[in-house]
Amino acid sequence: MQEQDFGGGGLTSVDKPAWEYIREGKAPRSEYELGEMTVGIDFLSGFLQDRYLKEYIKEGGSKLKFVTGRKGSGKSHLLYVMEYLAKRESYKTAFFSANDVWLHDFKEIYLETMRQCDIMAVMEDCAKVIIRKMGYEPDDMEEGSTFMDYLSEIGEADPINKRQLRLLIKEMFWDNTRLDNNFALACGLLCGSVLGHPALEEQNRDIILRWLHCDKTVRLLQLRPLGMSPNRINKYNARHMLRSLSEVIHMGSHAGLVVLIDDMEVLLRKNQTEGIRYTKMRRDDTYESIRQLVDEIDSMNNIMFFFGFDRVLMDDESAGLKSYQALWMRIQNEVVGERFNRFSDILDLDRLSAEIYDESALCEMSEKLAWMASENHHAASPIRIEQARELIASSRTNSIGLPLAQNRLTLHTDGGSDEY
Repeated sequence: MQEQDFGGGGLTSVDKPAWEYIREGKAPRSEYELGEMTVGIDFLSGFLQDRYLKEYIKEGGSKLKFVTGRKGSGKSHLLYVMEYLAKRESYKTAFFSANDVWLHDFKEIYLETMRQCDIMAVMEDCAKVIIRKMGYEPDDMEEGSTFMDYLSEIGEADPINKRQLRLLIKEMFWDNTRLDNNFALACGLLCGSVLGHPALEEQNRDIILRWLHCDKTVRLLQLRPLGMSPNRINKYNARHMLRSLSEVIHMGSHAGLVVLIDDMEVLLRKNQTEGIRYTKMRRDDTYESIRQLVDEIDSMNNIMFFFGFDRVLMDDESAGLKSYQALWMRIQNEVVGERFNRFSDILDLDRLSAEIYDESALCEMSEKLAWMASENHHAASPIRIEQARELIASSRTNSIGLPLAQNRLTLHTDGGSDEY
C-alpha cells in the first residue's frame, strides 16, 4: 500500500515524548511519528484530503464526519493525521478532547476554537491581504512596524491612501453579509489596529478581545462607543460566531477551518471521580447542539468538523446517539453496501480494518513499531505472518481494534488505557 508523506516536524501540543504514547498504545501526535507509524489508513485519510480538504471545503463547502470504532481501532490516529494534513493544506485547525471541553454548550466549542486559532494572528493575515490590495508587499515592512508606519517612512501616508485603507476594511468586514454584524465590526477594528489605521486604543482592543472570548466581566456598554451593540456570546449564537470566524480565516488567505473533537464517549462516563461527567440533561443538550449543527452546516462555508468516539456511543441504545432520535435520524447511514464508503458521514474504522489490514499490512505496521522500539531501547519483536493471520481471525470477537492488538503483541504488553 502506498504511504503518505508526512515529512518531519516537531511535537504539537504534547506533554511527553511521542514514543511514550506509542508504548502505551495511544496515537502519537508528532508529525514525524505519525508518518512513520501510518500504514493503510491513508486509504481513507488520502481520500479525505483530496476530495474534501483540497476540493470541496476549500471551494466553500462545509461538512461533518463522525469517526467511530472499537478501542484501538485508530480513531485518534486518523484525527491527528487529518489535523496535520489540514495544516499542510493551509487550514487553521482546532483539536481538543471532550475530556477537557464541555460539549453541551456550543459556546465552549466556539471558545476553544477561537483560542486555538488566535484571532490576532488571523487579523494579521487579513491585514496582509489588504496591504497587497493597496499595491504594497507586507515583506517590505520592518518587523514590529505597522503599515501606516511604513507609509509614513516612504512619504505616502497621505489622505488618499488613508481613505483607501478605510474603504478596504469596510469592504472586507463591514459589508460582508456572511459575518455577524458585531463580529464584523470587532474584526474591522482589530484589523485596523494591526494596520495602524484607523487607530484603536489598547484599552478598547482589550475589551473587544475579551468580548470575543466570552469574558463575562466585559460590560456591553463599554463597546457601544466603538459602534458596536453586541449581545453576549452564548449557546444560541455561538454557531453563528463560529461561522463568522471561519469566514474571516478564509478571508485571510487560509483554505478554511477544521475542528476536530475526540473522546466523545465521555458522554457515557459514570465514574464521578474522573473529571467531566454528563448528566442525562447535559448529554441530551450535547446531542441537540450537534443536531442543530448538522441542520445548519450548509449555511457555513470553508469549515469541516470531525467527531471521534468509541463505538459504545453507537451501541448504547439507552444513552448513546440512538437514544436521541432527532440526531440519529440525521447522521445514520441508511444504505450500507458491502464495501467501506469513504463518503459516509459515519466512518466506522472497525469495518475499514477488515478491508485494509491484511497480513502484510499488519506485519509492516509491526516492523515499523519494532524499529521505533529499538530506537527507544524498548524490547519488541515484529509479528510473523502466522500471528498476523491469527489476529485477523480473532478480530471480530476481540474487544480491541487490530492496530492496538498488533501493538500489544509486538511490544509484549497486555495493557493500555486509550486507543491507538
